[in-house]
Amino acid sequence: MQQDEQKEVCVKKRMSLQIYISTIRKSILFSKRYPIPAIAITGLILGTVVHYIFIDEDTGHWIWFITLVIGGGPIVFETIKEMLHGRFASDIVAMLAISTAIITNEAFPGVIIVIMQSGGKALEDYAFRKATTSLDELMTRSPKIAHRKINNKEIEDVDVERIRIGDQLVIRPGDLVPVDGIIVSGNAQIDESSLTGEPLSKIKQIGEEVFSGTINTGNIFEIKAKRISEESQYAKIVKLVKKAREEKAPIQRLADKYAVWFTPITLAMCGFAWLLTQNVQTILSVLVVATPCPLIFATPVAIIGGIDKAAKQGVIVKSGAAIEQISRAVAIVFDKTGTITYGVPVVEDIILLGNFKNQNGRNIKYTKDDILFKAASLEQMSSHPSAQSITRAGKEKFNSFPLPTSFHESSGSGVEGYVTGEHIKIGSYNYIESQYSTNANYDTINSNGDVLKTITDFQKRGKMVALVNINGTNAGIITFSDKIRDGVATMIQNLKKEGMKETIMLTGDSLENAKSIANQIGVDNYKYDLLPEDKVSEVKKLREKFKDIIMIGDGINDAPALVTASVGIAMGAKGTAISAEAADVVLLVDDITNVSDVIHIGKGTIKIAKQSIFFGMGLSFLLMIFASFGLILPSVGALFQEALDIGVILNALRAK
Repeated sequence: MQQDEQKEVCVKKRMSLQIYISTIRKSILFSKRYPIPAIAITGLILGTVVHYIFIDEDTGHWIWFITLVIGGGPIVFETIKEMLHGRFASDIVAMLAISTAIITNEAFPGVIIVIMQSGGKALEDYAFRKATTSLDELMTRSPKIAHRKINNKEIEDVDVERIRIGDQLVIRPGDLVPVDGIIVSGNAQIDESSLTGEPLSKIKQIGEEVFSGTINTGNIFEIKAKRISEESQYAKIVKLVKKAREEKAPIQRLADKYAVWFTPITLAMCGFAWLLTQNVQTILSVLVVATPCPLIFATPVAIIGGIDKAAKQGVIVKSGAAIEQISRAVAIVFDKTGTITYGVPVVEDIILLGNFKNQNGRNIKYTKDDILFKAASLEQMSSHPSAQSITRAGKEKFNSFPLPTSFHESSGSGVEGYVTGEHIKIGSYNYIESQYSTNANYDTINSNGDVLKTITDFQKRGKMVALVNINGTNAGIITFSDKIRDGVATMIQNLKKEGMKETIMLTGDSLENAKSIANQIGVDNYKYDLLPEDKVSEVKKLREKFKDIIMIGDGINDAPALVTASVGIAMGAKGTAISAEAADVVLLVDDITNVSDVIHIGKGTIKIAKQSIFFGMGLSFLLMIFASFGLILPSVGALFQEALDIGVILNALRAK
């Protein structure tokens, strides 16, 4: 029993020691990051102890005064420097109060002002600090190595910067395409989703172009370099992001917006106080009670609360600036694929190609369920996105289906095998036609031209298709689409209730697909066939029209537009790391409807911050009137201002 008690005491001591060490570490980190408030708080406490506990008023006063000069000097210097650059902010009154406190030797209220001013700056820095930068992440992912052929015999690995136009490059399975080029050998299956945002892999033949930054998801193929690295598609996107960041103007802080007229009022009250009392201390009293701590504290405290509230709902807001701009936004732009839609191919329909005869001459009529059952049985062995889509559709329809035998996959072309004794082939028209074109029973009802025309018509409408062949006969065509996320239409309506004047969808997809999606979800406008630079142009036009806009996207191709918008929101759960890094806000949960919550939180947070600002400035103005008649001493005014700060902070915390 005694041993247990001793163990418990040891555990408590160890925990206390860990807490003590953690507190010291945090204090050291705070002091390094924010030296001025650390010095001011230390000086205030030390001076107070010497002044009131050790009853040494002179030494206590000198400690306060030295703290005032050391802590207040940088604030005065920085504010003057900002004024010389034409930036007049809420710091001017605090700077005047600190300067006057030094001149009049009123150290105690001066130190209080230093703590409030520097503490507010520290809070603001915490609330407004960006988490990461998008450009570094973009550069990290960019292609680095290329496999270059030498004299058609050897292959050497070289830096992409050394690639020249005309070089023949080998693209292995899983490789990033290093530079833009033309296919000269082999058929390519390319995942272009990182650039175009479109979820379906593309099959490309000899003579077609492939772009840097895309991924080879099929077999090995070769290209001839068409552009050098810095002129290729991926490099263009990096440049677009960099240019957008450089052009993005800094926002006017909420505090500075109200300081524009509050500062002149304060200076006028100082002049009024001088006329009444002819006493410099009276001016200091006015400046002390007028120090715009409601402006300094209200916004960052409310924003920190709003950021915390968003985080609890799976939304990461990287900066306080994003919260402010969300509250002002009146237009919202959506990428389509992966944002409005899920970004994965989904079986849309099965097109039957007619009645057939088997080897015994009996008529066979396949139903859609027959084709889905056989296709899903075969495709369950493949990892291709369209194969997985067919398998999912089959599992939703049937409880189970048999495993195929003699399964074989031609990467980028199709699959074949036997299901319950029938030979099934699924893939592109060329893949199936090359196998069965010499078979007498091949496509006996529908001519090859009719099947090809049907497939081509779907492809022109932006659809992905797979031809299903059973025992040498083309039985059906499976078409795929990209499913709209649940709740999107309702979200669009909610956004309009939140004050959004216009909702817009931007996509690299075709007119037919874009129009269909836009009509279903109810956006006000849409643009189609857009490249990454086109999206940037559209966002710029919208900013000229509405000033503050929000952009939501998920792919690399969206990153420049996300940076260009006032606020970029990225689908972080399944989107690319690049878009998440480029954005100001990241949705950790794969639910686009959370955008409504983000906007509601943003508007609510700034509403509370404004309430705190108006309440605080109103009381400050009232105190200025009393101070101008000499009824409030500087030290008492500092205490009044501290009490006011507490009230402002408590109200701002409601945002949490």
